[in-house]
Amino acid sequence: MKAIKLYTLLLFGFISTNAVAQDPQFTQFYANPLYLNPAFAGSQGCARFASSYRNQWPSLTGNYVTYSISYDQYFKNISGGIGIIATHDQQGQGTIFTSSLGLIYSYHLKVNRKFNILFGAKAAMTNKYLDWDKLTFGDMIDPRRGFIYQTGDVPRGGSRYFFDASAGIVGYSKHFFFGVAAHHLNMPNESMIVGESRLPMRFTGHMGAEIKLGGKSQYNNTTSIMPNVIYQYQNGFQEICIGTYLKYGVFNVGAWYRNRDAFILSIGVNTGKFRIGYSYDVTVSKLNNGVSGGSHEVSLGLNLNCKDKPATFRTISCPSF
Repeated sequence: MKAIKLYTLLLFGFISTNAVAQDPQFTQFYANPLYLNPAFAGSQGCARFASSYRNQWPSLTGNYVTYSISYDQYFKNISGGIGIIATHDQQGQGTIFTSSLGLIYSYHLKVNRKFNILFGAKAAMTNKYLDWDKLTFGDMIDPRRGFIYQTGDVPRGGSRYFFDASAGIVGYSKHFFFGVAAHHLNMPNESMIVGESRLPMRFTGHMGAEIKLGGKSQYNNTTSIMPNVIYQYQNGFQEICIGTYLKYGVFNVGAWYRNRDAFILSIGVNTGKFRIGYSYDVTVSKLNNGVSGGSHEVSLGLNLNCKDKPATFRTISCPSF
C-alpha cells in the first residue's frame, strides 16, 4: 500500500498542468561546494575532486538516492576557476531519474590584501526521465490476488531535456566567509507529460567562520571551531540549518540542526590531499526516525598539487564536510 500511495502521488504531480518540484539536498554542505554555490569553483586553487552519495529515508518504499561528482581548479590566465559538476537523483525505486551536467566559471576578484570576492555562473543541461512501466494503477489490482492485470491507461511521459542556469557570489577573508546563490534562474519547464511544470528558483544564503582555540598541541595539531548558518528558500519552502564543526588536526566532527526536521551528525578525516566523511540525519519531524530510517550520506574528496597556483593565493577557511 505504501508503494501504491507513493506512485499515485508521483503520478498526480506529473499530470498536473501547473506542477512544481523541489531540489535534492546534501547535508555535508561543504563537501559538495559547487552544488551549494557555483562561486566556489577554483576556491581551493589546485585541482579538487569531490563526490557525494546520499540515501534519504531508506526505510520508506521509494526512498531518494542522490549522487554527485565534481571537479574544479583555479587558472591564473583566466583570473578564475573552472568547474564541472554532474548529479544523478533517483525517486520511487527508479521510477523517476534526474541527471544533470553543469559547467561553471567563477571570476576571482582580490579586493585588498584581506578580502576576496568570487562571482560564479553555471550552465547545465538536465535530463528528467519517467519510467511509466514502474507506475501502478487501480485497474491493475485484483481484490484477492493483487497486481495481476494490465492497466488500461495510455502510457505517457518519457524523457525531457532542458537548460538550467545558476549564479552565485562568495566573499571571504582569512577566517570569515559568506555567500549567496540563485539556482534555476530561467525556471525551466521540466514537465514530461502535459502542460507546464516550472522548476522554481532556489535561493541560498550561507556564512561561517573559523575560530582558533589556543595554540598547537604537543602533536603539532591545532584546534578550531567553525560555526555556520545556511538558509535556503524554494517555492514557499524555507530551510534554516545552524551548526558547527570541531576540527582537531585531520579530524572533524560536526553537529547541525535543520529547522523542525532533523539533527545532523557528521564525522570526517581530511589529510589535506584526501578527505572522507560520513553524516547521519536523525529525523525529528512527524516523519519520525523509526519510520524514515533517517538519512545516510558519504563523501570523498581528493586535492592535487599544482604549479600554477599563485604564491599569494588565499583559500577559504570553510569546513570540508
